[in-house]
Amino acid sequence: MGRTRGPRRSAGIRAAAVALGTILLATGCEGDAENKTAPAAPSPTRPAWKTRPESLASLGDSITRGFDACSVLEDCPEVSWATGTEVDSLARRLLLSPQTSSWNYAKTGARMADLPGQMRAAVAHKPQLVTVLLGANDACRADVAQMTPVDSFRADLQSALGTLRSSLPTSQVYVAGIPDLKRLWSEGRKNMLGKQIWKMASICPSMLRDADAVDEAAEERRAQVDKRVGEYNAVLKDVCAKDALCRYDGAVNGYNFTGQELSKWDWFHPSKKGQGELAGLAYRTITTEKPAA
Repeated sequence: MGRTRGPRRSAGIRAAAVALGTILLATGCEGDAENKTAPAAPSPTRPAWKTRPESLASLGDSITRGFDACSVLEDCPEVSWATGTEVDSLARRLLLSPQTSSWNYAKTGARMADLPGQMRAAVAHKPQLVTVLLGANDACRADVAQMTPVDSFRADLQSALGTLRSSLPTSQVYVAGIPDLKRLWSEGRKNMLGKQIWKMASICPSMLRDADAVDEAAEERRAQVDKRVGEYNAVLKDVCAKDALCRYDGAVNGYNFTGQELSKWDWFHPSKKGQGELAGLAYRTITTEKPAA
């Protein structure tokens, strides 16, 4: 009888020990899982910004075409802030060979809806930098009701940047803020001839119509345009912030220009001096190692 009870007792003890070990092991693992902190996921490396890109393509509207900077009702890309050869343009400041490594796809009268098409043309050159100055014409309409809706403005900008990123993931983007149209009215209305030109040529009527009117309706109209420009600039900043290789320049909207920076032909577009000032603003933003937040 002793021989039969011994092995059975030993087998029972072993089984109990195994069970106890299993319980302790399970308990210990659960405790470790609770006490250990999961290692933090490595943060993605932010692409390095090149302060000296070797080629650039410029997109936008009449401002980037140098409209009315040299003669009346004509483009003058030679003095464009972005690619001009007769002004200290961004291309001349940045590039060793601006005439062969910069391209201007801006078009007078363009609105944000035209940006995706301009971007498609630009990516064919594989530019290391793309500049965008666009949006004034979206606010400068016959009336405030015709201004581009903010959602449409955003969608077109996102579409254009998507086109760039799908083809050129490492190209950089400089996005200039839309100039202050209300300040333009305030400065330009000081010139009698300028006001007549605005009226005869119907320049930016949503803001500049009846330039001397200060009644409630006129003030409200200008306030609506000013608000919409602010909303557009907020979109430019927000969309750009989501792209690691995009820099938005709010200084363009905040620049306190005077009549000296306005075209003597229409008191609306930048003069040659004004084009130079825009080039300087862009150059500072692009060549800064770490731009202000």
